[in-house]
Amino acid sequence: MGIAERKSRERAGREERIVAAARAVAESEGWDAVTIRRLAKEIEYSQPILYSHFANRDAIVAAVAVEGFKELATVLREAAGGANGQRESLMDVAMAYFAFALSRPALYEAMFILPTQLQFAEAETRSELRAGFDAIAAAVSPFCADVEIVTETFWAALHGLAELERSGRIRPGMRDKRIALVVQAIVDAGSNAPMRGVKRSEELTPLPN
Repeated sequence: MGIAERKSRERAGREERIVAAARAVAESEGWDAVTIRRLAKEIEYSQPILYSHFANRDAIVAAVAVEGFKELATVLREAAGGANGQRESLMDVAMAYFAFALSRPALYEAMFILPTQLQFAEAETRSELRAGFDAIAAAVSPFCADVEIVTETFWAALHGLAELERSGRIRPGMRDKRIALVVQAIVDAGSNAPMRGVKRSEELTPLPN
């Protein structure tokens, strides 16, 4: 192994330790406890070393978020692959999304709540972030022609319900019914949409008398 490769691996290893420490502290004490000073103490690095890897705390949060999106994509792909029917697949994806959001509160907060410089829905969006969207899109696509907008709407509905439940604004005992309503709305929207290349009946040009 050359010197440059060894240094690159050492740097990557330090970054992994910093990100892992941030996740651990956030999961046990919340993100308010995650500071550069605290992380330096946790992993026994000097603060200048941390700053040589991450410009600020927001950059560390972003690194945690990227990990979260990779994990979310894996969870959703596994959920979609275990169902026999299309509607069941969509329901399984929705339930898996909820389980992820509620079981990893600190990670989910880094992904969707805390400020970062990560770019979404742009040409420059990182592949890790796009993977989560694509996993949902794969489950949604059988029910729609405009996959992107339906995926965005489905994701937004799941996120909104998850956040309301996480914050105690809605009854947790009704989760399954709410998710079923969202899934049914996607299914119904697909069944009511015109086939690609075919106009709705009211849009067809009437035959001459």
